[in-house]
Amino acid sequence: MQKFKNLAVLIASSLLLFSCGEYQKVLNKGTTSDQFKMAVKMYEGQKFDKALRLFEKVTPAYRGKPQMERISFMVAQSNFNEKNYTESGYYFDRFGKNYPKSSKKEEAAFLSAYSYKLASPRFSLDPTDTNKALESFQSFINTYPDSDKVEEANKHYKELRTKLEEKQFEIAKTYYRTADYDVRNYKAAMQAFDNLLEDYLGTKFKEEALFLKFKAAHDYELKSTDRRKQERIKIALEAYDKFKYSFPESKFLDEANEMEATLQKEKVRIDALVEKMKKATKNTKEIIK
Repeated sequence: MQKFKNLAVLIASSLLLFSCGEYQKVLNKGTTSDQFKMAVKMYEGQKFDKALRLFEKVTPAYRGKPQMERISFMVAQSNFNEKNYTESGYYFDRFGKNYPKSSKKEEAAFLSAYSYKLASPRFSLDPTDTNKALESFQSFINTYPDSDKVEEANKHYKELRTKLEEKQFEIAKTYYRTADYDVRNYKAAMQAFDNLLEDYLGTKFKEEALFLKFKAAHDYELKSTDRRKQERIKIALEAYDKFKYSFPESKFLDEANEMEATLQKEKVRIDALVEKMKKATKNTKEIIK
């Protein structure tokens, strides 16, 4: 029994060596036709990395010929299967543009968008592929509204939008967290929270974004000089009113109410100070007359 096992291993190893030797021979010295046949063989055998090396060699010779449509799709699919998702997104997209009458155009359009989604990194990193995926899924949905892939495309689209929402939310929070080192970041944080709420209506971060905007406005006022406080108190109280109106039972409401009370006390003090300064100015003008 052991002899049969050893024999089977030997035969398999010999076939593997022969196959590898044959591949290298065709890759390095084969004709274009042989390289194309070997590329298809490697593709069908799911050896996509080897197929790609051969497709790269034969592409110049087949460009503009009927075989190029098949080669283009296999190149895109090979990159996808090798998890080269940015590349497969590009090649599937180019396939659809180069072969608008192809029976695989719809499949390529979906796989292009899906490739960019798989290439899309976590929310905190460069959103280039995320944006490409969003554009591609939207284009797919608009172009193929009756496709059986529309439901899945919509699902992917929503997931990607949430990723960008989270990125924008984290950027705004970063401005707020770093405002202790640069008070200008309070103003930047308020603007960033406004941008989030404007760009993503109905965002799941709305409650916390409104609260943190108010908190940034409150803290900004505390660190302001008396000369600037009147206007900044007004802005902060407007942010509080909007937050409380939108989320009257928010988990942040107790903290918000405490900050609002502090602002109201400060408003009384500043209003009195402003009034006193106005009277002093009026008296000075009368003396001059």
